[in-house]
Amino acid sequence: MCASSARKKDTSYKTYETYIETRSAEVVANILICLIHQTNYLLDQLIRKLEKSFVEEGGLRERMTRARLVERAKQKSRAS
Repeated sequence: MCASSARKKDTSYKTYETYIETRSAEVVANILICLIHQTNYLLDQLIRKLEKSFVEEGGLRERMTRARLVERAKQKSRAS
């Protein structure tokens, strides 16, 4: 149940409602633990991606400065 549900887009309570409403409290607890693990995994992946992006491209100020310098260079070349 958990693995196949994780592949669906736009999952919500409705996605899991039939599993939760018809199962015992213990089974529901296990379902919720599974969902927590999936969420944790996805958050870990996002953090790794953001860290890699930060190291490769710099932070927000660095990217803004770089973009502004590129724009200034374009303006200077148009004026010449």
